[in-house]
Amino acid sequence: MFAVVVTFQVKAGHMAEFARLMETNAATSLAQEPGCQRFDVCSDPSRPDEIFLYELYDDRAAFDGHLQSPHFKTFDAAVADMLAAKDVHTYVKVTS
Repeated sequence: MFAVVVTFQVKAGHMAEFARLMETNAATSLAQEPGCQRFDVCSDPSRPDEIFLYELYDDRAAFDGHLQSPHFKTFDAAVADMLAAKDVHTYVKVTS
């Protein structure tokens, strides 16, 4: 399992449009990418300009495929000017 966590800081006045585009990206990833197992879009009312993603993929190759997908590239280009910051971390499952 390959986990991806992303925190977005969205510029003031752009959250509604960003959230709509993000929800579409998440739903499309789950529907069209066999290696995408989970794609949660989260927020906290106390931080209204922040979105947190939690994504699970079968492996790094599945995530790399996500980054190359047409729907992700379209999303990424559409939101670029809406973001104040983006923080991405990836993790692999530690086996016992």
